[in-house]
Amino acid sequence: MRLPRTAARLLPLPLGAGAALLPRRAAAQAPEQVENRTKGKLQKQICQVVLDHFEKQYTAELGDAWTSVRAVLTNPLCWQYAVLLNKFSQPAELENALHLKGYHPAFQGPLPCLPASLKCYIRRNPGRFPAQKHQAGKLKEYYLLNAASLLPVLALEVKDGEDVLDLCAAPGGKSVAMLQCAYPGQFHCNEYDDLRLRWLKETIESFIPDPLINLITVSKLDGRQIGDLKPELYDKVLIDAPCSNDRSWLFSSDVQQAVLRLIQRKELPCLQVQLLRSGIKALRPGGSLVYSTCTLSKAENSDVINLILNSCSNVMPVDISEMAKAVSQEFTFLSGTQHHELLVLPEKGRAWGPMYVAKLKKM
Repeated sequence: MRLPRTAARLLPLPLGAGAALLPRRAAAQAPEQVENRTKGKLQKQICQVVLDHFEKQYTAELGDAWTSVRAVLTNPLCWQYAVLLNKFSQPAELENALHLKGYHPAFQGPLPCLPASLKCYIRRNPGRFPAQKHQAGKLKEYYLLNAASLLPVLALEVKDGEDVLDLCAAPGGKSVAMLQCAYPGQFHCNEYDDLRLRWLKETIESFIPDPLINLITVSKLDGRQIGDLKPELYDKVLIDAPCSNDRSWLFSSDVQQAVLRLIQRKELPCLQVQLLRSGIKALRPGGSLVYSTCTLSKAENSDVINLILNSCSNVMPVDISEMAKAVSQEFTFLSGTQHHELLVLPEKGRAWGPMYVAKLKKM
């Protein structure tokens, strides 16, 4: 189960905003709660106050596209799940089993950077491949996730020997994915919240073998301070930022908590900008940074990136439109975005996202 996420790992936040936030990556796990049925009925219902808020905001921001996105976000029974294979523990029969269940390899287009070792399987039908439990000393064979979660990893293009920082790493899915792609020189996974830090460590232990695991640094630092503590140490930085989680928030069971969440939502862009500035400081000149969220909110996505581009003279946008074009058969993207960004819109049959991705380079 995804545990309740707080932004406390990056505290202090004004007004205690973190306490009201749900896990931003809960899209990969929350439906397990939602889809538990009693006499054929969903146990959790749509939170009307959140839906009303989204209706107003996303109708204005997405236009007609919001109708199809809403149909997916409000119906967990149509959600899809990808299977990321673990190259460090992969029985030969697993791929055959996936094929028999209707799965096929994702990312089959001519991607600018697609390591052969990164194997992800998806299918059009909703539902989830059986999860594997954590067992001490035994590696898991695969990781279940929203396929759009791999786009930030693909955009980052990690190469062997590069020094990499995953600034907001828990629960660890993107860290695991990056290690499927390459063997970094230094690999630094950071998580400030104690509970999520334990979760991150468990994920790494479940997927990464010795002696590689001994080369991974796991830290509990305030993400906003890493740039000052470790200036210009990394070739690649991933900031999968704390954000409002559209999928989870729609199923808030406590209306008062949902209202508080929506009020405090406007504080997140400030935190996200601080994390970006910190990540840029930690990046070496010539290095690349990828920023991602799992919200549709313009204020937390393009507005944040535009503020950074307009205020930081030492960064420039990096075109990722070729990557988006290469995966357009599997993902639906918001039209009209700039070349350095993309926003995955969930739709039936391609129920991936929301996922915002932007790429920057330090001069």
